[in-house]
This record gives sequence, C-alpha cells and structure tokens, in this order.
Amino acid sequence: MPAQTPSELAATLGGGLLSFPVTHFAADLSFDEAAYREHLEWQSGYDVAALFAAGGTGEGFSLTLEESTRVVRTAVEGVAGAVPVLAPATGSTANAVAQVRAAEEAGASGILLMPPYLSEASQAGLVDHVSAICAATSLGVVYYSRANAVLLDEAVEVACDRNPNLVGFKDGVGNIEQMTRTYARMGDRLVYIGGLPTAETFALPLLQLGVTTYSSAIFNFVPEFALEFYAAVRAQDHTEVYRRLNEFVIPYTRLRDRSKGYAVSIVKAGLQVVGRPAGPVRPPLTNLTGDELAELAELVLPIAG
Repeated sequence: MPAQTPSELAATLGGGLLSFPVTHFAADLSFDEAAYREHLEWQSGYDVAALFAAGGTGEGFSLTLEESTRVVRTAVEGVAGAVPVLAPATGSTANAVAQVRAAEEAGASGILLMPPYLSEASQAGLVDHVSAICAATSLGVVYYSRANAVLLDEAVEVACDRNPNLVGFKDGVGNIEQMTRTYARMGDRLVYIGGLPTAETFALPLLQLGVTTYSSAIFNFVPEFALEFYAAVRAQDHTEVYRRLNEFVIPYTRLRDRSKGYAVSIVKAGLQVVGRPAGPVRPPLTNLTGDELAELAELVLPIAG
C-alpha cells in the first residue's frame, strides 16, 4: 500500500471496520511468526479498513521491544499492502518513542498510542507524552484514551494544536458526556474510534456521537459476522443490530466476563474453535477452561460459516 499522509490515514480509518489481530505464540510462548503471518494474510483478505498489530488483543503488553518490532514487521509483510497496519506505542515515553521509530522503519502506516505504564499523570503531562511520541514520527497517531490516560476535551484540543499528525481518538471509557464534549470541541479534526471491550455492544449508541468505527476483536475468528454487524450499525438498522447482539454478542460477553483478562483469552479461544489456533496467552493472562471452550464453541460454530 502506498504511504498515506496522516490525514489520509484518518479518512481510511473512519471509513470501515478496524481489527486487532491476536499475536500467535508457540507452546513455549515464543512468537510463532509463520502462524501469525498466515493469520494476517487471511484477515487482510476481507474488507477491513486497517489492522492494529501488537495492540491490546495482540498482547502487546507482554512483548519486548524487539518482539513488538518483529510482530509489526511480520504484519506489514503479511498484509502485503492490502490494508494499513498500525503499530503500538506503549510503556514509558522513552519506550514509546523507540517503538514508533522502529515501527516506521518496519513499514507501519500509523501508530496507536497506548496509556503509559502504571503512573497517574496530569492532563498537561499526558499532552507532553502525546507530543513526544508525535514528534518522533511522521506517521499519523491515534490516541487511546483509557485507564490512567483519559484525555479530556480541553487537553485533546491542546494536543491537536501542538501535533498535526495526531489524527485519531480511540475511546476506551464509554463516558457519553465526555465523548460528547470531545466531539463538540474537535468535530472532524479527529477520527473517533470505539475501543471498549467487545466494541460491538456500544457501536450503535456511539455512532450518534461521531464514532464511525470501532475495533472488532471478534473479527479475528468470525470476520464475516463482524463485517455484517458493522454494516448494520452504519445503516442504523436497529432490528438487525439487536438480533445479532442477542444471537451472539451478548452471550459472548457473558462468557468473556467470567474472569479478568478474558477479553483477550476468549479471542484466541475463538480461533481455536474455528480451526485456526493461535496458541496460548502469555501470563499474566489465563486461557479459558475446557468447559468454557465448549460453551464458546456452541456460540461460535453456528455463525462461523
């Protein structure tokens, strides 16, 4: 895919469904590059707007800097230009800067800026963090507002004024009032992405707030269902959206909620169910139990095609 300017990347992201591929591990928890490459080849064959390598669903938090760069490079090679690949910026400011520089060299199309590790920070401190990462790359940057890095509307405006390549805002909180304030203040300056776990649950109401797309984890193992669901959301077909919520998404979230960390583990379990295993999750995450895997299979197989 030809290189995209930050503004071109924003338009691409806002125009279709997004997904975060899992990262494949072997039984010894090492990165399984061949299996991951095959997965990215498969995923990029669908009409998805972009893929985010080594993100939350991709267990980016468990990867070393060297592994993260290798995952991003493998993803870029796997999609072979079919769709943009966005890379993570995680941890400390220094670590995030190193990641974005390595990602740009590896051929990534953009950056997802994750919350800094552990420490609480003021709004001014978060803006400085954003600015350091944006200054380190020519790529478009999407800010992930969640956990200890919730950026309020006034600070979002300051960050945008300082950083022309800050082009996206991914909401991982679900605060309707705050999201409304951010969109009212910034309008089309940013592309807005739904980033709550199992984002399909929130997709229809958030569409009214300018959130035109979201990151779909279930796209990993039921891509046709995920794309059909997204189409129903964009068409504001309430009947179809709620039919699919009741058919699969809500029962799936009940199983996801059985244990902390299952938002990631259940995606790998879904791939196992459809015959495309991605290996185990790394600690501190835990895999689904055998009984839970059987329950998931009863949900997934009827819609997997």
